[in-house]
Amino acid sequence: MCGLSGFYKYFSSEQEADKLLNVMGAVISHRGPDDSGTWFDKTNGVGFSHRRLAIVDLTAAGHQPMHSCSGKYVIAFNGEIYNHVILRGLLEKEATISWNGSSDTETLLKAFEIWGVEKTIEQTIGMFAMAVWNTVSNKLTLIRDRLGEKPLYYGWQNDTLIFGSELSSIKLHPKFEAEIDRNALSMYMRQGYISSPYSIYQGIKKLNAGTMIHFDVNCKHPEELTYWSASNTIIEGAKKSYQGTLADAVTELEGVLGDAVERQMAADVPLGAFLSGGVDSSTIVALMQLRSSKPVKTFSIGFHEEGYNEALYAKEVARHLGTEHTEFYATTEDALAIIPHLASIYSEPFADSSQIPTYLVSKMAKEHVTVSLSGDGGDELFSGYSRYKRTANAWNKIQLLPVPVRKLTAFFLKSVPTSFWDRVFSFHSSNFGDQIHKGADALKSTSFEHFYANYLMAHTREPDHMVIGGRDPLYSQQFSTEEDSLGLYDKMSLLDLKTYMIDDILCKVDRAAMAVSLETRVPLLDHTVVEFTAKLTMNIKRLNGGIKWPLRQILYKYVPKELIERPKKGFGIPLEKWLREGLRGWADNLLDFEKISKQGYLNPKLVEKLWNEHKEGKRNWSYILWNILMFQAWLENQ
Repeated sequence: MCGLSGFYKYFSSEQEADKLLNVMGAVISHRGPDDSGTWFDKTNGVGFSHRRLAIVDLTAAGHQPMHSCSGKYVIAFNGEIYNHVILRGLLEKEATISWNGSSDTETLLKAFEIWGVEKTIEQTIGMFAMAVWNTVSNKLTLIRDRLGEKPLYYGWQNDTLIFGSELSSIKLHPKFEAEIDRNALSMYMRQGYISSPYSIYQGIKKLNAGTMIHFDVNCKHPEELTYWSASNTIIEGAKKSYQGTLADAVTELEGVLGDAVERQMAADVPLGAFLSGGVDSSTIVALMQLRSSKPVKTFSIGFHEEGYNEALYAKEVARHLGTEHTEFYATTEDALAIIPHLASIYSEPFADSSQIPTYLVSKMAKEHVTVSLSGDGGDELFSGYSRYKRTANAWNKIQLLPVPVRKLTAFFLKSVPTSFWDRVFSFHSSNFGDQIHKGADALKSTSFEHFYANYLMAHTREPDHMVIGGRDPLYSQQFSTEEDSLGLYDKMSLLDLKTYMIDDILCKVDRAAMAVSLETRVPLLDHTVVEFTAKLTMNIKRLNGGIKWPLRQILYKYVPKELIERPKKGFGIPLEKWLREGLRGWADNLLDFEKISKQGYLNPKLVEKLWNEHKEGKRNWSYILWNILMFQAWLENQ
């Protein structure tokens, strides 16, 4: 796990370029505190900066940027190639090779020379982001892993291409223009994160998962290649649905997932795992412990507030599996101490409040290990979110009404103020009026994707009203014809896998862990696991109305069912309460009416209304307020 940055078509002296590359690398030193390096080609104006977190081959043989033996390729690499030892064996069958060390970076370079870049990437199993320079063709290639575990930003600023693991390094380049993209900001206000390929800055993109992009010396118009697609994987899986028995499905899944776990346990540094006590993390830890001769180090975080604490369950699972378990109970004071640093940790606005416990558990884990496996991905792969059933049921009911009737009903419901509905249904809940208005907006949806993404998953239904001059670019996005042929549950899982998983969950984990120089690995997102689960029908994944049925069957071989069967709490924080209490002063400062008015990005009257209603207990606006607060904190950090 490392960090990289660089540029192309930036012509300067070697001294100036080296100074700039060192500065760009230094700002992401948390991603790689063990080593640093730079490389610059004056003739072509291309330069790489690299920060190394040494995981495999701790010697100087793993130093980057690294050059291939012939000098044809130069690479700056972030990530892990889990099958690189197998790749070495295949390469040795084709050529006589003398290895300098045991790093996966060297394996990549040897493979590039023998197989070429594209064929090599197709054979890898891993998580990665990399920049590769071909000294013969004078071509720059940027590559991101299949599921988007590792970040990579890039974009032209004037006549220079700038790229990096984080925006913080890109911003240091003298050509960077720092123009906020109001459309991306509007998207962010809707969902709390910015989806690929967009970023908060105009002209800067996130490289899409499963994509490589080639820049040649003559033009700015790159050749973009999708070498792996989540959509195609899910679609093809549905066409080739699993034909074996239920028992066979469980056995094969355990084999595929077990292999992924074993690959990801390879490290030359201490290794452990996050453990929430839920199905996903418990399964990963169980399979790890099965393959370990000593207790696996596990880590969990808890809260004193009732309804948010899963640490007790994690402790019980850890005790049963025999792991070496460490837990930490977070307080409001712990959150307050972290919040001022969140803007710099995430480098662009990011508002999943579980970023706080994720950082805390990462910080705790780093005191004991350098690598930690997690159970992320299980909900997307096995249709595990409870909202899936509610959403499918709601959409099926909505579809019974003709569109004109739905629109007329929505108009009537929204014509009545929320305060009236609150009074009439005061016995039901304090914000029933808002729920009615939300339901009214949902009635107007003309497609399932629009219904799910813009109402069920949205923090605000009218983000463009919040952002001055903003227009959410994904508001009207639709499924492709082939995607639209999938069932409702598959559609939701696919949409979450392509968006929420990559740009929320994986972003949250990567930035939080890298802030403390901790590498995280996600066995469930090994592409071999994703490709196998794609073939499992919803009748298998949700057997007898349950969720994650095959994954649970694996887990119950190692952990008693009664330790797992309980309501899911998630990995959140008591945000509604904290904003009204311990975080109130901090929020008051960031949400000041005059401040927001002068900044000119957000509607100050709307922000003021939301904040006052939340403080007074009239509404729970914690989700959209957190979006606003994280943007405001980020803006002050620029």
